[in-house]
Amino acid sequence: MSEASGDGNVETELSRDMGLLPITFIGVGAMIGAGVFALTGQAAGLAGPALLVAFFLNGIVASFTAMSYAELGAAFPRSGGAYNWVTEALPRPWGFFTGWANWFAQAVACALYAVTFGVFFMAFLSIIVTGGATTEGAHFLGIAQHLWAKGLAAVVVALFGYINYRGAEETGTIGIVVTSAKIIILGLFVLFGALATFQNPNWTAKFIGEHGFFATGASGVMAAMGFTYVAFEGYDIIVQSGEEVIDPGTNIPKAIFYSIIVVIPIYILVAFAAIGGIDVTQHILELAGLSDPATPTYVILGNLGELGIIQAAGQFVPYGLPLLLLAGLAATMSALNATLYASSRIAFSMSRDKLLPDPLSTIHPATRSPHYAIAVSAVLIGVMAISLPINSVASSSSVMFLLLFSMVNVALIAMRANRPDLERPFEVPGFPYTPALGVIFQLILAPFLLQSLGLGFGEEGFISLVTLAIWFAIGIAVYYGYSEERERERMEEQAPTVLHERAPTEREEQILVPIANPEHADQFMRTAVDIAKERDAEILVMSVVTVPQQTPLDEGREFVDEKREVLREAMQVAEDADVPVNGTVRIGHDVAQAILNTIEQQGSDAVLVGWRGRSRRRDFVLGSNLDTIVTDADCDVLVEKVGPAADVEEIFLPTAGGPHADLAAEVARAIARSESAAVHVSHVVSPNADEAEREDAEARIADTMDVLDDVDAESRLVEGTDVADAIVAEAGEYDLTVIGATRESLLQQLTFGAIPEEVGRRVETTVIMTKRNLGITSRLQRWFSRT
Repeated sequence: MSEASGDGNVETELSRDMGLLPITFIGVGAMIGAGVFALTGQAAGLAGPALLVAFFLNGIVASFTAMSYAELGAAFPRSGGAYNWVTEALPRPWGFFTGWANWFAQAVACALYAVTFGVFFMAFLSIIVTGGATTEGAHFLGIAQHLWAKGLAAVVVALFGYINYRGAEETGTIGIVVTSAKIIILGLFVLFGALATFQNPNWTAKFIGEHGFFATGASGVMAAMGFTYVAFEGYDIIVQSGEEVIDPGTNIPKAIFYSIIVVIPIYILVAFAAIGGIDVTQHILELAGLSDPATPTYVILGNLGELGIIQAAGQFVPYGLPLLLLAGLAATMSALNATLYASSRIAFSMSRDKLLPDPLSTIHPATRSPHYAIAVSAVLIGVMAISLPINSVASSSSVMFLLLFSMVNVALIAMRANRPDLERPFEVPGFPYTPALGVIFQLILAPFLLQSLGLGFGEEGFISLVTLAIWFAIGIAVYYGYSEERERERMEEQAPTVLHERAPTEREEQILVPIANPEHADQFMRTAVDIAKERDAEILVMSVVTVPQQTPLDEGREFVDEKREVLREAMQVAEDADVPVNGTVRIGHDVAQAILNTIEQQGSDAVLVGWRGRSRRRDFVLGSNLDTIVTDADCDVLVEKVGPAADVEEIFLPTAGGPHADLAAEVARAIARSESAAVHVSHVVSPNADEAEREDAEARIADTMDVLDDVDAESRLVEGTDVADAIVAEAGEYDLTVIGATRESLLQQLTFGAIPEEVGRRVETTVIMTKRNLGITSRLQRWFSRT
């Protein structure tokens, strides 16, 4: 993306200086963050001994989405991660809201780690002051302990903001040191916990308890999975470093899978050691607010909450309380470091795409880091850590991560359809079932997560939903009040308008006509003129000068003059017919994107594009550019395959009913009025069709005849066992065939549906295919047509 310098040639990029080891440790550090300390105890209370199964299954479920991250992160090694992929794969504004949600989720998670750091630090200080007697201290220097924790949270955020400002290499080095220390301490916890477990001759009975291994049932396991799933979100942070990674196509997938392979056994072993090693004493029962000595250990851990494994370590690990608190401090610091890093990179990437203010994408000349993005993210995190009820609000980030991961899987499916030529150093095996399973499992876990947090008024699940609603409401205001217009500016930069001949007009509708082949320009313009007269619309004729991706857009200016002449000849057709017409030439790297950008910026109501009647590749239906335009255009789409030159006297209008067929009828009506042509409406039925089927067919024909209004028209049923064959056989007798999209495109990887496209390929005369823009319905269709 070009810097805001205005020359269009200066690229803003981060330097690549991080190898496989630093980014792997960033991921591991994020996954074994505060979650292993704060979540394990509460999760044990939810799942019982089956917490081991919950952690294992979470690792499996996370792997489905991790593979999507690996493929997309290797193919698009840029800061911003999921935001960039959704922007590439799905229509706007999904990219903005994905980035907006991810920025918030990472920032709130970081604030949680900062506050947890403060709590652990003050507990550690209490142990020193009291000689190891307690982790609770009432006051220090006359200030309550919880206020000290808040102040420390702000200090540690500022510290790691400075570390991130110093650059990615320092960030990765800190991550390696802190994460290594944390793994060593957790290794000691597992070792001594296992020894304490196996020293008891009846350890299995103690571990399982009287209610069995699945003490809380399948629902308890699912609740624990939803509660702890976000502990595996470190792969989201790995891909944020994509723009700073050496050989990202190889190292990003490796780092993602190495992180998961390391983390799954650690979580399982820590859970085993905590449940099996803790001893039921009067002191531990009092800390948990319990009294019955027969209480299962997993219930005790659940009541101890975030201090569960720390109090367990105080029993069976030498110097366990201070040692585990040190591990907790290391965990919160490494997780804080990683999430602050990720949060700033999301803000940087969104700013570079003009969705957030320009300074956030400025790179410091000395440290090569996005210093303003880091500073703003650090301030946002610090404010939330100090002022908000962070434990309640942080649960909303967990829900956001589940939604975010689902969107990434959807983006992968869409990207395979939209960008088949994209170089993919790693490809998800078992596509499309693997990403589809990722979406399904995560959408299943979301309600269990909310249920485990509580949905009653004032409970954490309820607060999470309210927080989500507020944040997205702010996002809607930011996007439509600020970012949308800036996004249009970015579109102009990607495909700048270098020539725009515009005549004043008061017409409310506009028809866009991209001209690529001058030989067919006259035919397209005559079609556009007929429709424009019918709609009382103006025509915008455009042409695109394309340059290679690696070539600056300004290099295309030398080819503008030849496009200018083509446009003027096309515009003359409309002027002779007394239809308002304007012309524009754009420069871009991609024809389809330039046309879509023009539709967005000009607010076009319809686009008329040409088709040669075949695709050069099997994985495209109409052709790569046409497929993209038909699928993504936010307006009515007309695709015309030009046949032999001839006057239009007879128009064939096969109809299946519905909005696309109505649009086809409107087009046929416009051309028939202009050319004084007759329209022949038909519907194909099976020779074996019963009376009800024939009545339905007649009703569809009658609806189409109503649209034709006063045009000379006749109708009849056509019998045939194959609809496409029957239409093709009939169409050969007419000068023009107009056919609407079918509903099949909801279920197939097609743009209009199998029947219209088959007709367009096989009929020798001119064919126009139509697709009505149905608003939100069209957007949903765009999603389904990519799956």
